Amino acid sequence: MSKPLFTHSKRKTHHWMEKAVEALLLGAASTSVLIVVLIFLFNSREAAPFISDPGLGKLLGDRWVPVSFQHQLFGLLPLITGSLLVTTLATLIAIPFGVCGAVYLSEVASPAERAVFKPFIELLAGIPSVVIGFFGLIVVAPRVKAVFHLNSGVVALTGALILALMAVPTIVTISEDALRSVPESYKQASLALGASRVQTMWKVTVPAALSGIIAAVMLGIGRVVGETMAVMMVTGNAALVTLSPFESVRTMTATIAGEMGEVAFGSAHYHALFVVGMVLLLFTFVLNIIAQRVLAKYRMYQS
Repeated sequence: MSKPLFTHSKRKTHHWMEKAVEALLLGAASTSVLIVVLIFLFNSREAAPFISDPGLGKLLGDRWVPVSFQHQLFGLLPLITGSLLVTTLATLIAIPFGVCGAVYLSEVASPAERAVFKPFIELLAGIPSVVIGFFGLIVVAPRVKAVFHLNSGVVALTGALILALMAVPTIVTISEDALRSVPESYKQASLALGASRVQTMWKVTVPAALSGIIAAVMLGIGRVVGETMAVMMVTGNAALVTLSPFESVRTMTATIAGEMGEVAFGSAHYHALFVVGMVLLLFTFVLNIIAQRVLAKYRMYQS
């Protein structure tokens, strides 16, 4: 008679090991959620005093002048429009380059080309933002000034170009992984039905990997929204309400980074900066909700 593969003691040990792994994974997931909640609560606590004095009505203005000794102004409109303008322009620039670059690396490039290009793209993602900001200030800004005949090259368009440069590696790397994970049978079936290689790439492979591509785009946008140093260096830091890419702007992240180190603790300016942080958190939260809804609709359409 053959012996059982697992004795009672071994099954019990295996069961406890599974429970321990489940508890470890649950703890890791819960920790990440807890950290986000704590960050939200901390920002809310520091921003709350601004509600009573000077009041939320001060946030609706179109001027941000928090250091005036006569009349402080905390209008968030120029900071919000500046962030939206730079983020939108950077996203519109980064998505075509990122997705097309990923399609090229995944479907067109030879193994030798992929071995050369992909490490350089990943290396670009690791360059410190201050170095990219310096490159934008010295190289990109003068080119923008000359091409568009502007008085200054430190404008929203320059910031968008630099942020797009920083977002493209993230989009390319993750999108390329998503495209390469598409089963080869999908492509072979498309080619067998008479589709060309280009038609197969854009009508079969890309739609099949769309969920991964959307995730890559959202991570790229997250890099754009949260960037600080490069934006401070190339956008001019002028708190103006404008939708023109050829004018200087100031983003919410640049405002927090530039003013938090010198603000008086507990002052209205101090609490106003935390209000800016709360608006930034809500902005990223809305972006995540939109991404989740887009993915849900896409999966519903697929099914």
